[in-house]
Amino acid sequence: MSDRQKSGALGEKIAREHLIGLGYQVRETNFRCREGEIDIIAEKEGCLIFVEVRTKASSSFGTPEESITASKGKRLISVANTYLETHSDLPPSWRIDVVAVELGHRGKIVRVEVIENAVTGEA
Repeated sequence: MSDRQKSGALGEKIAREHLIGLGYQVRETNFRCREGEIDIIAEKEGCLIFVEVRTKASSSFGTPEESITASKGKRLISVANTYLETHSDLPPSWRIDVVAVELGHRGKIVRVEVIENAVTGEA
């Protein structure tokens, strides 16, 4: 496993624990389909939440959330729609959040931030 994969896996673990602490119920992790992957699918207060986790160990190339490009956003929406079409018993509303995780020296958590509705259908 590369350093990037290790920090990504650590970031997803940190994000999952953070979301649970905020009252989210995690339904599924690493949902994959033809369109791509979503890191975490959770539920909170009657809303289905698709969560993209972005982890960075250095801010030299911007913040984690700045790495969500328009094409990545479109892909996340496609994956979310596939999930909605292939699963039943889902809450009536949904959104896509980003959890930004910044790690410092030796994987120390510098910042964990949930950005609600980070990806929307608007261009």
